[in-house]
Amino acid sequence: MPATLQISFRNMDPTAWAEVLVRSRVEELDHVSDRVSACRVVLDASHRRHRQGRQYQVHIELTVPNGPIAVTRDAGENHAHEDLKLAIRDAFDAARRQLQDHTHRMEGNAP
Repeated sequence: MPATLQISFRNMDPTAWAEVLVRSRVEELDHVSDRVSACRVVLDASHRRHRQGRQYQVHIELTVPNGPIAVTRDAGENHAHEDLKLAIRDAFDAARRQLQDHTHRMEGNAP
């Protein structure tokens, strides 16, 4: 687990299950690379739109050697992101891929 983990909820009430899910996904990233020194996660619920439910954005910033890795998964037209669990999954999957690519570059291997 990174030395610093910050989880923020924006435009929504904090939920224990979402925090537990984020912490478990951060632990998975630790298996990809132990060089993550800090992780900041923002779970953001947009306001309800006409004919649509709430949509969620997940922002992840990892502090690693040679610069940060930033991932933002905006809902856009993806109605799957009306489910916070799916939005978290998609964002952490993208973060994992970027962290793997970063680790390969740091080791001198092609992604």
